[in-house]
Amino acid sequence: MSTPLEDYALIGDGESAALVSRDGSVDWLCWPRFDSAACFAALLGTPANGRWLIGLAEQDPSRSATRRYQSDTLVMETNLVAAGGAVRLIDFMPVREDVAALVRIVEGVEGTCRLRMDLRLRFDYGTMLPWTEATEDGFVATVGSNRITVTTPIPLELRAHAAEAVFSVTAGQRLVFVMQHHDATLPAPPPLDAEAALLRTQAFWRDWIARFNSRKTRWPDPVRRSLLTLKSMIHRPTGGLIAAPTTSLPEAPGGAMNWDYRYCWLRDSTFTLGALINAGYHDEARNWRDWLLRAIGGSPENMRIMYRVDGDRHLDEWPVAGLPGYRHALPVRIGNAASTQLQIDVWGEVVDTLHLADQAGLPGSRQADQVRKQLVEHLADVWNQPGAGIWESRNKPRHYTYSRVMAWVAVDRFVRAFGSGAGENLLRRMKALRRQIHDEVCREGWNDGLGTFTQYFGGQELDAGLLLLPLVGFLPAGDPRMAGTIAAIRRDLGEGGFIRRTRHSGTENPEGAFLACSCWMADCLNLLGKSEEAAAQFERVLDVRNDVGLLSEEFNVPARHLAGNFPQALTHLAVVNTGLSLSGPVINRGGG
Repeated sequence: MSTPLEDYALIGDGESAALVSRDGSVDWLCWPRFDSAACFAALLGTPANGRWLIGLAEQDPSRSATRRYQSDTLVMETNLVAAGGAVRLIDFMPVREDVAALVRIVEGVEGTCRLRMDLRLRFDYGTMLPWTEATEDGFVATVGSNRITVTTPIPLELRAHAAEAVFSVTAGQRLVFVMQHHDATLPAPPPLDAEAALLRTQAFWRDWIARFNSRKTRWPDPVRRSLLTLKSMIHRPTGGLIAAPTTSLPEAPGGAMNWDYRYCWLRDSTFTLGALINAGYHDEARNWRDWLLRAIGGSPENMRIMYRVDGDRHLDEWPVAGLPGYRHALPVRIGNAASTQLQIDVWGEVVDTLHLADQAGLPGSRQADQVRKQLVEHLADVWNQPGAGIWESRNKPRHYTYSRVMAWVAVDRFVRAFGSGAGENLLRRMKALRRQIHDEVCREGWNDGLGTFTQYFGGQELDAGLLLLPLVGFLPAGDPRMAGTIAAIRRDLGEGGFIRRTRHSGTENPEGAFLACSCWMADCLNLLGKSEEAAAQFERVLDVRNDVGLLSEEFNVPARHLAGNFPQALTHLAVVNTGLSLSGPVINRGGG
């Protein structure tokens, strides 16, 4: 049985990330980069697919582990209690300097505990054994360009499939285990001073989060933890924010809605910029904007909807044959074929991001101005084409209402940004196009009989993405058409107080409620003047965070568990944005 998502904590160094379970097992790690192949993949399979366990030698079901992040850091402490004593397991990934590292410190707290270590390196997503050689204080494992050096304070028994040990820890004893990754063609890195690395890592996270003014929100602790989580998913060398550090965690139990989220989505761009700016992180906001411009380059008309952290646009999708999947959900996918989809709304997201950057006072550039101009000129030719929509449907392309609204946003922000500076003829064309798109959405996206906007033109389905219409300034929340849509979504897409993306399809294993949509509902209720209902809606989302403050993409309401890739950037962006917007004035997407 797969470990529940709630039992995982995230550690990371801003270039890669690992998931550590409550029982002390590192079950997911991609090295040396977020989108590299995993060398621990038990998350999507079994221990045989790679893990690093340091845990109690004899489990006692009557005693449960407790854990916490050391305050304002990504350093995880897990307390394990046995009949004879207690130990503390400290896990972290040092802020990277020359090589990637994972450090595990076992600290005796009380009495004497017997522990066991089971380390199974499996490269290429849990399918390849490395060549392993013992050293004086551990071992070295090599496959392809990857070499991993493991140093331990205890003797290990090396087998073909694992490095194992059983050992005792007494109160006051401190044992340090270090794993380092480096290029197999280069000399081995020097030994890591783990204690010094711990101090540097603690200082890095605490110095960074200290820049956030907790008085900006009524919910300081959840917002701070969400900001730290987001920071860990920002690729430090480039500034790109990944959607999640995982792949193929299913949205529907046992289903095939399993996607690779280890990439940077342009759709998240305005949510990202707004969260960073309103939280006071202008450097990260500028780095994200600059990453966006580098990814687009000089041909915005050929823009993809997602990229790798380095701006590479090739994300070919393929299944991993050797992994059984999280709770048997197949296929396990690497890459993402949605990267080549036509999603008209992404054009609007990019122009809106650049407009928000101007509002926040980020330094402009000739490239940013040129990208905006080229995007809206291209949009004038393609805005009325059917596409895949905000939820990246792989079915028949449609005229999605939200996509058309974001085309309006692109043109609207261009007009507002440039005014007469865009040239009289271009400005006149764009103003006319803005009116045309707005009129068409209000005519074709509206269903008089239902009294709501619909997911796509000519359809009758609701879509929680429509909650974004007032947030981007297309219509006020109090407009009767918008208020009716908000009420219908709350009534018909609500489940246990959470909001689904679309209506229940009637499938045997439906996907969970979408947590970002549940936050957007809180934003809409706030715009309608229902501040207490908005706060209650938002707190419902906060209530399903796991014990260390992490959220996935969705929440399975009947089964009461998190679902989808974990932790999910869009969800944590929504926590930050909603937590700030319900607490006071912010720079928002509607231009206010």
